[in-house]
Amino acid sequence: MFGEKLKNLRKQEHISQQRLADMLGVCQSTVAMWEKGKNSPEFETLISIAKIFSVSCDYLTGTGNEKTAFSIPVLGYVRAGLPTEAVEDIMGYEDVVLSENERSEHFALRIKGDSMAPRMMEGDTVIVKKQAEAVSGDICVALVGNADATVKKVIFRDTGLILMPLNSAYDPLFFTPDEVENTPVTIIGKVVELRARI
Repeated sequence: MFGEKLKNLRKQEHISQQRLADMLGVCQSTVAMWEKGKNSPEFETLISIAKIFSVSCDYLTGTGNEKTAFSIPVLGYVRAGLPTEAVEDIMGYEDVVLSENERSEHFALRIKGDSMAPRMMEGDTVIVKKQAEAVSGDICVALVGNADATVKKVIFRDTGLILMPLNSAYDPLFFTPDEVENTPVTIIGKVVELRARI
């Protein structure tokens, strides 16, 4: 089962056995043996494989929810700079590996602006998991007011919420607890993957 899943994931990502072997620091014949079911990777290598393909170790070993490739919509632009209106016109689709249950929990947005540079550049696409909560340090998409969206690192303080850019040319956006409630400032999702434009 592991071998089949590895082979399918590798082909979905258009990665050759040799390239995967190079990424993992093993021989191409080792990858071939895994895919034929004649051998299994050590746990540390399994973790590396899971990270490469953005899946869980449970999925690879057959103990988690079955995942497959789905297309999720790219819903317009989100500004990495000053907040801007969140447009939900579908601009295209991105393929992601998810379980059926996770599919409806994810969407993609195109980055506009440079406040998250150099990590996120204009034209890059982020995969976002819909969620209303975050922990300090997460990079999230937040709505400011009724229609303004921005992507920022969120930092929680006793004195309020900071939406922190990564580009030092931009000032942080600070909101007191009252402003968070009354503006309002709402987290709509956590960025779980960046797909950079080449």
